[in-house]
Amino acid sequence: MSAGLDSDTGEESETGTACLGGNDPPQTPPAPGGKPFPPDPLGHRGQDTLVVAVDGPSGAGKSSASRGAAIALGLEYLDTGSMYRALTWWLLDQGVDANDAGVVSRLAAEPAIEVGTDPRAPWVRVNGTDVSAAIRSHEVTSAVSVVARVPRVRAHLIAQQRDIIANAPGIVAEGRDIGTVVAPDAPVKVFLTADSTARAGRRAAETSWSPASTRVDQDRRDQLDAGQSAKADDAVEIDSTRLDLDQVIDTIVRLARERADVPPPRQQTR
Repeated sequence: MSAGLDSDTGEESETGTACLGGNDPPQTPPAPGGKPFPPDPLGHRGQDTLVVAVDGPSGAGKSSASRGAAIALGLEYLDTGSMYRALTWWLLDQGVDANDAGVVSRLAAEPAIEVGTDPRAPWVRVNGTDVSAAIRSHEVTSAVSVVARVPRVRAHLIAQQRDIIANAPGIVAEGRDIGTVVAPDAPVKVFLTADSTARAGRRAAETSWSPASTRVDQDRRDQLDAGQSAKADDAVEIDSTRLDLDQVIDTIVRLARERADVPPPRQQTR
């Protein structure tokens, strides 16, 4: 098992904030049988903007590695999964059945969600309330994949994710669909994976759940998330099964510098 490769974090900071939700206009859901979303509208970004897209299954270490790479490269950080978790937390808090796709779709744009993009201390708020810890609960984890499959939810949050990325001076964005749907034009794409035993072990250590129940939940989520877990054709796959956190971060940073011609920062810290 790779040391230090956890999957979710959420400390608080007052820097790097993006506001989501509230009174945003409705987004058009994907057409049945067609492409899930229109092409990524990021062409208006400055030519020197660096976007690093990190995809991969739960437990592979996306969050820790992405945060470390963002710090090393001097970029902002976006945990798209925290947005789905925030919406799921709000729905459960309102007493909504997460399996009721109709109600979830109708309420998808209701809460105002804010995310901190400082990689040293990311945080999440819903309607002004800090939910950085609450969204990591077993209840939210068990329901988030069902909520994230609702087309209206994906359309709404992906539009917000694209806006955050488009307005960042440079960013490492991680989650599902990043390299294939959210930012398909990102110059650096990574697909971070690990074998199922390692992934389950990491999540069990992180959540204090039993390894057996964690593996069952992970297999269930892998099935539910399969439609949003495709590897982009131009993504570099990194198997973190036998790598520690520093090795994964170093690999992502090296790819970024090679593919996007990023010079080393004056002072690099993790």
